[in-house]
Amino acid sequence: MAMFPNFLRKAAMVGLAVSAISLPVLGGSASAAPVSPAAPAAVVKAPALSPAAKMFMRRDRNAVCINAHVQNIGWQGWRCSSNRRAALAGTVGQSLRLEALSISTRRTGGVCAQAHVQNQGWQRTRCTGRNDTVTVGTQGQSLRLEALRLSTRTGICAQGHVQNIGWQNWQCSRRSGQVEIGTVGRSLSLEALRVRV
Repeated sequence: MAMFPNFLRKAAMVGLAVSAISLPVLGGSASAAPVSPAAPAAVVKAPALSPAAKMFMRRDRNAVCINAHVQNIGWQGWRCSSNRRAALAGTVGQSLRLEALSISTRRTGGVCAQAHVQNQGWQRTRCTGRNDTVTVGTQGQSLRLEALRLSTRTGICAQGHVQNIGWQNWQCSRRSGQVEIGTVGRSLSLEALRVRV
């Protein structure tokens, strides 16, 4: 009786091997092999919080630090603010696109971010716990960040500077709400942003 399950297992393996044979068709070839899953999106790694940013995060209440990856510049370095003042990342007046963004908050219950990237659309939402960093966008692919969604448990405000438009109005959320800055479907770069918690 034990040989019967082994026979089935071997028959299944032979069936899989046969199904992977390429079949000739008009204009090329087709394969009956199972389709492999799409490659996972590359994870962008921003530089770790600088010692000055870490000290700022420990010292100030409701702090936010952001670090932007900008066309032809790379990672700009961590910029921090607190007490409802805004941290600014990116460039204004230089026509340089944002490509990725890292954000870290303190005493907000964590932060969630989602980026709308050229030729990719909305990436999956990335969230982090308390006092951690979340990074969205791409690096080394020369793709523009077009829009950004941010949320925290305690509320967040953001303002985007968009190619050919300039500074947008401030968008603010309260308690677990979400803000969205930038544009979708217009092929315009997000060039800078201001964030406050």
